[in-house]
Amino acid sequence: MTSDPAIGTDAGWFCGLLQAGDSFYPTGAYAHSYGLEGLVQENVVTDRATLCSYYEQSVLPSLARLELPLVAQAWHALAEPDWAEVAEVSRLASVLKTTREVRLASHNIGRQRAELLARLRPESLATALVARAASDGFPFAATVSAALEGRVHGAPLAAVLGGVFYATLSGQLAAAMKLLRIGQNAAQSLLTEMLAHAGPTVEAAVVLRREEIGWFNPWLDIASARHETANARLFIS
Repeated sequence: MTSDPAIGTDAGWFCGLLQAGDSFYPTGAYAHSYGLEGLVQENVVTDRATLCSYYEQSVLPSLARLELPLVAQAWHALAEPDWAEVAEVSRLASVLKTTREVRLASHNIGRQRAELLARLRPESLATALVARAASDGFPFAATVSAALEGRVHGAPLAAVLGGVFYATLSGQLAAAMKLLRIGQNAAQSLLTEMLAHAGPTVEAAVVLRREEIGWFNPWLDIASARHETANARLFIS
């Protein structure tokens, strides 16, 4: 198995990324709010204004300092591929998830994405990654699987990072619409406002060195940990 793209044209990789980012794609991501439900239960996020603050103080910094840099590191490691590097990035992605359920969510979503891609394109790099994770014992990670999808489809790094940026924002909004009184128009206006940060966030993530990767917010982590043992909840995490 090599990292040669399964789809060699611009239209091909573009459609491949659209498929991977579609809510119709069965990854299990829809079952997670990544701490948002915990903040709603704590009455920290209650409306559009506080949801906007949540994006600015939690979602965007996490993308810039943690998620997107890990995707970029994995995308480079998968080029040859360098499996020792892939394993190191996967382990780093796991340990930087500070609450148990969010860490498990990243592993499960990453495994689902990699195994599904291996079934859809059995001659691709995806099959090799699934086998390596089993033989070498490193965890799956949603960020590494996003980079894997980019490599298999032959997408450039900026497009892969832009896809992760959009999917993260839209996924959080989909969860917010189930948790808050916020309509589709308000959600789309907030999404448009946040998408203006895409360029600077991607540019910052690409140049971040591995030893600089990391971000946490105790406010979010405590709410996420409390949510894990809540008596009633809509999302897993």
